[in-house]
Amino acid sequence: MVRAVDTTFLVQLEVREAAGHEKARMFLDNAILAPGNLLALTPQVLEEFIHVVTDPRRFEKPLEMGEALDKADTWWRAAEVRHLFPDSHAVMLLMEWMRGLRLGRMRIHDTLLAATCISAGIPEIVTSDRQGFEPFRGLVVCDPLTWTAETNRA
Repeated sequence: MVRAVDTTFLVQLEVREAAGHEKARMFLDNAILAPGNLLALTPQVLEEFIHVVTDPRRFEKPLEMGEALDKADTWWRAAEVRHLFPDSHAVMLLMEWMRGLRLGRMRIHDTLLAATCISAGIPEIVTSDRQGFEPFRGLVVCDPLTWTAETNRA
């Protein structure tokens, strides 16, 4: 199974003080790292990850830029990661959803990520920002904060 990842998941995994750190680790270990499972990662998620984890307004101990870049590089090069890029269909879907759902400028990033997933045939995204992705038809949200071993068996 291939699941796309949102920035929230990477931040939760890599920053100990991030809300949901332990749950994200548990989700990674028990639901993601299984034979045949892959994560899909876009460059825009990596750039947002670097931006967020180095922000001293968000964290008491933000990562230094070099450390953030090293972590981003590790994710990008991981054998379990498939690189995902927006194509023409994703851009058209972005425009359609932005207009049709009457979304504002603060929703562009998540909308393009959702459109990229759908365009690539990836039906699931790992994020704790359930509300941010629920409007997009065809995309299932896997929330590591609500995940349990029992829900994984369903």
